[in-house]
Amino acid sequence: MKNVNDALALIQTGTSQMLPESGMKKKLESGKKLKIKLGMDPTAPDLHLGHAVVLSKMKQFQELGHEIIFLIGDFTARIGDPTGKSKTRPQLTEEEIKKNTKTYFEQVSKILDPEKLTVRYNSEWLGKLTSTQFVGICAKVTLARLTERDDFAKRIKNQQSISVHELLYPIVQAYDSVVLEADVELGGTDQTFNLLLGRVLQEQFGKEPQVIVTVPLLEGLDGVQKMSKSLGNAIGLTEAADQAYGKLMSISDKLMWRYFELLLGWDQAQLSQTQARVASGNMHPMELKKDMARGIIEKFWSKKEAESAQKTFEAVFQKKDYSEAQEKSLPEDLPNPVWIVQLLKVLEAVKTSSEAKRLIGAGAVSVNGQQIEEFGAEISWKKGSVVKVGKHRIYKLS
Repeated sequence: MKNVNDALALIQTGTSQMLPESGMKKKLESGKKLKIKLGMDPTAPDLHLGHAVVLSKMKQFQELGHEIIFLIGDFTARIGDPTGKSKTRPQLTEEEIKKNTKTYFEQVSKILDPEKLTVRYNSEWLGKLTSTQFVGICAKVTLARLTERDDFAKRIKNQQSISVHELLYPIVQAYDSVVLEADVELGGTDQTFNLLLGRVLQEQFGKEPQVIVTVPLLEGLDGVQKMSKSLGNAIGLTEAADQAYGKLMSISDKLMWRYFELLLGWDQAQLSQTQARVASGNMHPMELKKDMARGIIEKFWSKKEAESAQKTFEAVFQKKDYSEAQEKSLPEDLPNPVWIVQLLKVLEAVKTSSEAKRLIGAGAVSVNGQQIEEFGAEISWKKGSVVKVGKHRIYKLS
């Protein structure tokens, strides 16, 4: 990077807020290797493209030569982040946390250079605090400040309960920044309060406060709610490339622009120019969406997988050549006929019966061209049978 202004412009691209902007410029001008912190609680075993937005921003800092600290919140996961919750979040067991943590490093390494990555676990320090030390940390934050949080304020207004441990969450997350002496902390816009509290607590401990950088939340496949595994609108970073490509092709034309911006880093000039070409009829939305899907798969999977995924999609969905569909081997002990929901779970097309029920009710499941209308339907299957789920997921049984 030629100078501080160039680095600042790069960091600002695709962000929602940088607080304070003058603080970031000052830190960059110091010339020191900054400590950049990103924390994630292992509340689910898989990361998805929503996480890729903030991880891509982290990658920019890595390429600028700064120290990247990926913090796995194995202690804070026991509390549960109350952000956006209208009721108390169920606490995870240690076994669930360990299971979910297992693949995080591998998934993060799809985006960040693992050779230039520091991985820390906040149980290293939070798990060793004495009760006296913990009370001392809590004494530095007032209840008035905590209840300024939008979700807490709403719950108080609506006379909904707030457990004491939920109030502790932003405090312990902020203390992570004290221990790590973070210069910059990244997060989604829903983390703004927690990140700002990190600045406050650092000052309380006599340290230079961090600059916070927030990125927009990526909408999921439904185009409404933020991408989330629990909402069934996510594309996991561990999914097969052709399956991820198909899901990307299912999003709306409107949402496509958001993905270009947040996942592929297009600036406003690129977006406006391309939107004008589509509006004038010089570019078909379908071809543009294929470019988007291929670009995302190439960026977060590989070029080879992107080429293969596009070839498969064109053969199966545009030419209706189901010989190119994703093959799925079924266990030998699978009943025949089999309950359609059991079949969908074996194919990993759904994780829960409620998800299967929703898809069947929407007329989005078919076997060999025959739409499944009953949740309790039993299906006779054989090698070569074709199961379609939604618009862009087709499985050939083998």
